[in-house]
Amino acid sequence: MLTIYGLKNCDTCRKAVKWLEAEGIAHRFHDLKADGIAAADVKRFAAAIGWEALLNKASTTWRGLPDGDKDGLTEARALKLMAAHPALIKRPVFDNGKTVISGFRDAQKAAIKKAFGK
Repeated sequence: MLTIYGLKNCDTCRKAVKWLEAEGIAHRFHDLKADGIAAADVKRFAAAIGWEALLNKASTTWRGLPDGDKDGLTEARALKLMAAHPALIKRPVFDNGKTVISGFRDAQKAAIKKAFGK
C-alpha cells in the first residue's frame, strides 16, 4: 500500500490526499510531526531521490536552525537533521517500499499514477 508522508496541516499534503482518493489509489497518511520518522526511512528516501531534493530549505524549521547546523552541510548531517526535525523533509513523500516520489506537481502526479495507480 502507498504511504504518503506529510503534515496534516500542510495544504499541499491535504490536496495530495484528496487527489489520491479521487484517483482511487489506496493509501495511508503518515503525519511526520505526530508520528515521527525513522532515520532508516529518511536515509532510504534520500537514496531514492537525493538528500538535497529531500531537504526543505524553504521551511520555517530550516530558517529557525542555528547557522552552525546549516553551514557546510553534508549528507550525513542533513539526514540526521531531517530525522530529528521531520518538518525539514520536503513533502509530501509517496512511498510503497519500492518507489519513492517527493513533491506534488504535474510531473509527480504522472509518476504517482504510473507507479501506484491502478
